[in-house]
Amino acid sequence: MSGPVSRGSVDLTDCDREPIHQLGLIQPTGFLIAVTADWIVLHVSANIGRWLGVEPDDLLGHPLARVISGEALHTIRGRLQVAHINGSVERAFGLRLSDITPVCDVAVHLSGSTIVIEAEPSEGDGPQDTGSLLRSMIARVQNTRGFDAFCREAARQMRALTGFDRVMVYRFASDGAGEVIAESAVHGIGSFLGQHYPASDIPQQARRLYERSWLRCITDVNAQPVPVVPALDPLRQPLDLSLSLLRSVSSIHVEYLRNMGVSASLSVSILRHGKLWGLFACHHRHARSLSFERRTTAELFGQMVSLLLEGREREQESQQEAQARRAHVRIMSMLADSESPLENLLTFGAELRTLIDCDGFACCIDDQLHLEGETPTREETQAVMRFLHRTPPSKVYRTDELGAVHPPARDFTERACGLLAIPVSRTPRDYLVFFRKELVRTVTWGGDPTKPAQYGPNGPRLTPRKSFEAWKETVRGRSKPWSELDERNAESLRVTLLEVVLRLADVAGRTRKEATERQELLIAELNHRVRNILSLVRALVRQSESGAETVQQFASIVAGRIEALARAHDQITADNWGPASLRVLILAEIGAYLSPKSERVRLTGPEVMLAPQAFSVFALVVHELTTNSAKYGALSDSGGWVEIDWSIDEGGRLLIDWQENGGPPVRAPTRSGFGTTVIERSLPHDLQGEAEVSYALSGLRARFMIPARFVTIASSLPSGGRRSLPMPDADFSIGGPVLLLEDNMIIAMATEDVLLSFDASRVNTASGVRHALRLIEEDPPVVGVLDVNLGNETSLAVAERLRELGIPFVFATGYGESAAVPERFSTVPVLKKPYGSDQVAQVLASVMGQASIAS
Repeated sequence: MSGPVSRGSVDLTDCDREPIHQLGLIQPTGFLIAVTADWIVLHVSANIGRWLGVEPDDLLGHPLARVISGEALHTIRGRLQVAHINGSVERAFGLRLSDITPVCDVAVHLSGSTIVIEAEPSEGDGPQDTGSLLRSMIARVQNTRGFDAFCREAARQMRALTGFDRVMVYRFASDGAGEVIAESAVHGIGSFLGQHYPASDIPQQARRLYERSWLRCITDVNAQPVPVVPALDPLRQPLDLSLSLLRSVSSIHVEYLRNMGVSASLSVSILRHGKLWGLFACHHRHARSLSFERRTTAELFGQMVSLLLEGREREQESQQEAQARRAHVRIMSMLADSESPLENLLTFGAELRTLIDCDGFACCIDDQLHLEGETPTREETQAVMRFLHRTPPSKVYRTDELGAVHPPARDFTERACGLLAIPVSRTPRDYLVFFRKELVRTVTWGGDPTKPAQYGPNGPRLTPRKSFEAWKETVRGRSKPWSELDERNAESLRVTLLEVVLRLADVAGRTRKEATERQELLIAELNHRVRNILSLVRALVRQSESGAETVQQFASIVAGRIEALARAHDQITADNWGPASLRVLILAEIGAYLSPKSERVRLTGPEVMLAPQAFSVFALVVHELTTNSAKYGALSDSGGWVEIDWSIDEGGRLLIDWQENGGPPVRAPTRSGFGTTVIERSLPHDLQGEAEVSYALSGLRARFMIPARFVTIASSLPSGGRRSLPMPDADFSIGGPVLLLEDNMIIAMATEDVLLSFDASRVNTASGVRHALRLIEEDPPVVGVLDVNLGNETSLAVAERLRELGIPFVFATGYGESAAVPERFSTVPVLKKPYGSDQVAQVLASVMGQASIAS
């Protein structure tokens, strides 16, 4: 920073005004050239002569082609085109700029209309297969369970990639302050995990730069920076180095890092929805240089982690929002059933508190005040309501520090410190108010955040604090903050309540009319279905007579078919709130008519899941088709069969074809009954789908289309081996050492993680038979996982030894069903690669006696 500094008035927030993107300095590890749109040199770094053999005065104002070869310029122009499209920094690796220049890694970007070219000597230490490395790193991060484990593994992988002494995941709060939420560090360097840092430690303009540029590398804080010459262009403007990879470091930041004992650093942004969420902050105690290639890999890893993090947080938010939606639906249902919804709001206090987490609740309708839970007194609450009259009448109001805006609230912080108010109407000013009490908490800071700035040795300039020892602060007068989800739920409730206010009479009348129509429809459907069920039971009894030789056999056949019919009925009426299998739906419906002759219905199609609405509608359609087929169609005699085929078209729609064959001749019905109406009109009316039924003499044919929004393609579940295995107990635990025989290191490491997640005390890994046999003698395992083929040998000798000792084991193989396993081991379960943790748990539980048969 520059300019006079008034003693006694400065603090670290002055750093927010430092133009760190226009310092006019770069780090000495490389050089910089800035050219105009027609490739005339506008700026160069002062060290250009060391690299290109031409001093700045001899290069400024001349074409760049004077010192850069045509082939190199062609490559740079190509990368610039990509940078122009993406608005980013593009790189070229291993480029020879001229005959006297060493092979360099080059970065190019646009700064306004100026083309900025940066180069560093190529160190050649980049990963040989960046794609495989990144896939492995991302896979290990993806396989973690829980948010904390996700962040820890991400920090661990970044440290393995960069080789820095310490890598932290640093998360920003809404006010710009930060917290270290995960850390991976070498032994003895100390830990910053869990410590908080004020917003001034990473000033506002630095946070903005992190949003524009994913990566910031400081090779050596003690290196002498190199100036960019000239400092100003002909228009008296400095060169904007916002996206520069070599941009030098603010002197204050240099001192900050020195005070932390850091000589080199690397920062990789973590963005969420395009906004800065946090950083990978990498520190090294000594100077450390990373090539462009390795920095690029770190940047790509940061981008992928950002996407994964966004997915993890979206998944958590979706679960919370789903829970809130269910509570919201319950509240709205109760309001809709009430003749005076607003007057009866106070009776819904428990449901409202489920929707928005709080310690107390107040409802003020027509000057009638209702209090529930931990709240201010009636008089104090009425004063709060008068305060709320001064807030905008059409917005949700929230604060986690009520005493700061309403001073009388400082007297009841132990009962109500945070407030979220939903205006229900404009006149009178009615409110729903949610209170949260004071949350006294201790925050651990990395040094005293309020410590005043001091003057440095070079005159009137700011010097950052020198102590980063943990400093604890007790925070009072604030509640647990209201989240964005809380505000969205409140706004949704506000809009709905206003709808109730504006359309109360109309909604009540329409609701009563719809309820009456719905009741009439349900009665008609119930009558129809009861008649069908009674007729079907009678037909089942009659059709079962011919196949039974004894009374007991007859009773068994009839009972089995009636139970199948009951299961089909349950499948239709079950309260299923999640997607359900189309195949299971069809099998449940037709099960009552198949008995042992399952070949009479042939199903072909992928595993498809239907959303609850579509599932219940189509279940009724299948029921009617099956009932009709059993009464009049292919399933009404012993010779017919039904073919049901389904597929997904290019638009994601589900196409279903029902074809009956071999039954009695079919004639179109002379009248359209309830069943025919359900088949032909349910999908078009309820789902905006399609239904087409044709009555050919050879058999009924029906074609249906269900829109894509109701359809999900499900992955087929692996068989888990050559025999069906029971599911493991919910508390399945290995509880001892495991022998893992696997010749592929990557697979072995991944399998180790799975085994340890099921409470294996340790995993003894071997890549060959001799090593495995020695491990068995030294540390007998409780179970073994043996790869069948180990290159030039097999694991059968190890299997024999484990069998001799009575130790259970399973095989693993990439050959699937063709694995060469001798007959004597035919009962041993086989894990077919690739396998996941569920399959591992299933086969291990089966051999360790910890499995249960699913009902």
